[in-house]
Amino acid sequence: MRTREERIRDLGGLMLEMYRRDQFKQDLLIEQCLEVISIEERLREIDELLEVSAQQRREGVGVRCTCGAPIQFGTHFCGNCGRPVGEEPVVSCPNCGHALPADAQFCANCGTPAPSASGGDGNGQDDAQTMYQQAEQRSGDSWEG
Repeated sequence: MRTREERIRDLGGLMLEMYRRDQFKQDLLIEQCLEVISIEERLREIDELLEVSAQQRREGVGVRCTCGAPIQFGTHFCGNCGRPVGEEPVVSCPNCGHALPADAQFCANCGTPAPSASGGDGNGQDDAQTMYQQAEQRSGDSWEG
């Protein structure tokens, strides 16, 4: 907004100086006017974006669960009813509790294999081990002598 006002003031000063010197340069005026118009268009875009954002906040779009409880930013589940929030279902890591996308195979935080929808291979032995721990068991190396 301040830039727009400065450009309009400069445009007026330029016009006054051209009048005083009796040297009218239309191309220079057009260039300055186009710059002011582009600033005004950008300000109009910003105003429209702010209006849409304010309208969404007033209407509560994306702020409440279907049960009516407010949803806190960054949460994956409704604190009232437990429904998943967002487009992609989320599960948590059995080892560290870090949130995982439903299609994740391993936890990005600790490397533990993510729980599968089918419940694993049935033996449940490797479910709580990281990739590193599984490789260590296969190779027979351990930190203990």
